[in-house]
This record gives sequence, structure tokens and C-alpha cells, in this order.
Amino acid sequence: MTAPNYVLAIDQGTTSSRAMLFDRSGRAAGQAQQELPQHFPQSGWVEHDAEDIWRDSVAVVKGALDSKGATAAEIDAIGITNQRETTVIWDRESGEPIHKAVVWQDRRGAPLCDRLRAEGCEPLVQERAGLLLDPYFSATKIAWLLDNVPGARERASRGELAFGTIDSFLLWRLTEGKVHATDATNAARTMIYDIRRQQWDEELLKLFDIPASLLPEVRDNDAEFGSTPAGLFGAPLPITGMAGDQQAATVGQACFEPGMMKSTYGTGCFALMNTGGDAHTSRNRLLTTIAYRLGGETTYALEGSIFVAGAAVQWLRDGLKMVGHAGDTEALAKAADPEQAVYLVPAFTGLGAPYWDAHARGAIFGLTRATGPSELARAVLEAVCYQTRDLLEAMAADGAAAPRALRVDGGMVANDWVLQFLADILGCAVERPVVTETTALGAACLAGLKSGFYDGTGGIAETWASSGLFEPQMAADERDRRYAGWQDAVRRVRSDG
Repeated sequence: MTAPNYVLAIDQGTTSSRAMLFDRSGRAAGQAQQELPQHFPQSGWVEHDAEDIWRDSVAVVKGALDSKGATAAEIDAIGITNQRETTVIWDRESGEPIHKAVVWQDRRGAPLCDRLRAEGCEPLVQERAGLLLDPYFSATKIAWLLDNVPGARERASRGELAFGTIDSFLLWRLTEGKVHATDATNAARTMIYDIRRQQWDEELLKLFDIPASLLPEVRDNDAEFGSTPAGLFGAPLPITGMAGDQQAATVGQACFEPGMMKSTYGTGCFALMNTGGDAHTSRNRLLTTIAYRLGGETTYALEGSIFVAGAAVQWLRDGLKMVGHAGDTEALAKAADPEQAVYLVPAFTGLGAPYWDAHARGAIFGLTRATGPSELARAVLEAVCYQTRDLLEAMAADGAAAPRALRVDGGMVANDWVLQFLADILGCAVERPVVTETTALGAACLAGLKSGFYDGTGGIAETWASSGLFEPQMAADERDRRYAGWQDAVRRVRSDG
């Protein structure tokens, strides 16, 4: 019998689906990836075809195995990580979605959030769910689907429909409809889950008019989630780990001690600071969330969520046709005139933390006749760094100590210029790991923790290694001057400004 050599991670993201194999040292051994198209039926609306997600997820698993010449018999377990908040409702009998998946970036729930906020409901939401009223989260997406898909609310009341974030939908499909479950981190992003009592909250369900019959069971991140059928990949594969992408990255970055912090730069940017067993309520419009729940013990985090990071680079590439590849922006930024004060506020789908302005829209400030593609590319990359400083400023105002070093990951961290500017504008060291695909790594770690493939969180921490440390070089007065210009630009796009 072939001994298991790898853990397999399914990393289903906003712009692609990926599968990766990891060995016992936490190093990638094989992978496959498929780009995922997005659909924009109206301004501010973003959707995915859940059937595309399912087909691509199966295909990349097979592709990852093929890339290493491995068989299913060599796989110890599967871990799943996913774009959070993205909402699917499907028929329990057929498994077919009743509508396209409503993506986390989608803003169609803004009117409901505005009404509930005006009715004074936000303190209840923050107390129970740790979140602020915003269409980013799943609850308003569920409500919209129930109210706008013909017959959906009646079918839900009869128990015919199931809700899930992408992890839950994939789990349902991977187990042939045998398991309807999610994990604590994904549940914590729905706006209807009490993160302290660790259960779906009846008051919040009533607030959003969501029937409990739709909801999945909530399990630990390291749990038995079921098994794939033998015919799908060549042998039954146990699914023993699951987490939302940012929490998976927190695990992959080995941020297991209070005060440790990571920031992921993908489609959006998400910074999480481990707060241990303390579910700290932010006074500065950050989110209180579950970092991970292992063996029934919950660790919390403060989170700042930025909606647009790498998505702005995609806009340069696909919208403006200004670059052929995302990596081209590094050379452009280096060639830009640093004295031009050009600011891009990428509020394409509103502003996230700490502003939470669903109605803000993007703008560019400081254009002159001398502004060219280099300056615009630099402004896009700088915006990612300025937004990260917004988050660290809010965390500091909440009483959090500055991290010794900010651990970074995601596609954008291959860009040395970005990481140096990030260190400069934060006034804080920035550290890039050897394995930058920490979201997939975290999912693999969670699966391996449960199966015994990895030796506890301490063993995971020992495998973490740095590939580069970026120290601040910018003078403090220049840092503050540049950041003040950013703050002024943000004020100009805010709907309440």
C-alpha cells in the first residue's frame, strides 16, 4: 500500500481556483490553477457561476496530482479554503444553485444595510457577530436571493434549499450531498453567527429574515468533514480541514501567538492580528473575527478588510490595457517620477475598513500633463500600501501594539518595490515567507493537523521560513506627508464627505 506523502489543498479564490500538494516540511510539491471569470450584471454587482467553481475545483485537483505524477493513494487528506462571504443557495434534492453566486465584493445589499443602520441595529450586529453592517457579508446576500429569486423564500420555508459559502458548497458536492457543514471561520463572516456563543443567532436570523433551515452545521477548522467518493479522484479522500482564505493564511503564516499579524495581498487586502482568547470589540471600525477554532478552542483576531488590492492591478491590465502582465507594474513604478503626488483611491466597489462606505467610488487625484503610465502604475501600488496603513492606524487606536514585523503573502508580494514602499509608509519591517501561497498552505496545515500529517501548531511554526525582510528607509516627515495626501484623497471620495 502506498504511504501518504502529501496533503492536498483546494484554494478557491475570487479570480481563480487552485489545488496544491504540500509535503511534510510544508513545501509545495505540485499544483494546478484555473482562472475564474466574474460577472458584473449591474454597477456594484459581482457574481460567479457556482458550476464553474465546481468544475474548476475538480479539474485543478486532478491537475495538481498530474503535475507531480501522484495518485490519490499518496494523499493523506484534503483541506479546503475559499473566498469568504460569497453566497450560494442550492436545491437540496438536485444540488443545483438557484442563482449565480453573489460575490463578497457585491454591493446590492447596501439599501438593506442602510435601513437597518438607521433603525439602530448595528450595535447588536457588532456585539453578536463582531462585524459592522455592510453588504460585504453574507446575510444581506442571502436575504436578496430569497426575496428576488422567484419562489425561493417559499422553498426555503419548506426546507428545500441550502445556503453555504463556497467551502460549504464544495463540501456538499465533494461528498455527493452527504454533508452540509461549514467551519467556524466562514460562519463568522455571515453576520448571523454569534462568535462568542459559537452558534447561529436567532435574533440576527430574524433581523435579516433568514430561516434557520437553510444553514449548515458549524465545525472546528480541524474536523472530520466527510470523504470524497472513490470514483472522483481514484480513491476516497478524507476532508479534514476547512477555513476562510484569510484565516487559512493566518495559519499558513504561523501567527499562533497574540500580537502576531499577517496581511494578504490578493484581489483584496486583509490584515489579521491574533488576539488570543479575547474577542476584542473595536472602537475604530475594525472587525472582530474568529482566527481559528482547533479542538473546540477558539482563537480570535482583529481584522481590517480592504476590497481592492490586486484587483486594481487587474484593472490596469484588463481594463486600461496598460500592462501585459501584473508583474510589469514593478518596472513602471521604479521609473515613475516620485515627486508627482498622484493618488488613486480604488473604491471600485466602495471602501472597506476602517471607512465602511458602500457608496464611495474610485477616483484619481493629482494628474498633470507630466503624468504617464509609470505614475499611474505607481499610484495603484501605493494605494495598496496606504490602505494597509489605514488598518494599522486603526489597530493602534484600538490599543494594539505595533507588530515586530508584518508577515505578508499573496500574489502581490513577489513585487519587491511594493514591499519596500509598504515598509516605508508603515514605518514597520515587512517579512515575506518562503512559501507565499499561505492560503493554500494553511488549508493543508489544518487538514494535516487533524489527520496527524503535521505535528501540532508548534510543528507548523517550525517550518515557517523567511525569504526576505524589508526595513523602513523613508524619512518620517516624508512618510507622514505622503500619507496625509492619501487621507485627503480618501476624504474626497467618501459619500459622507
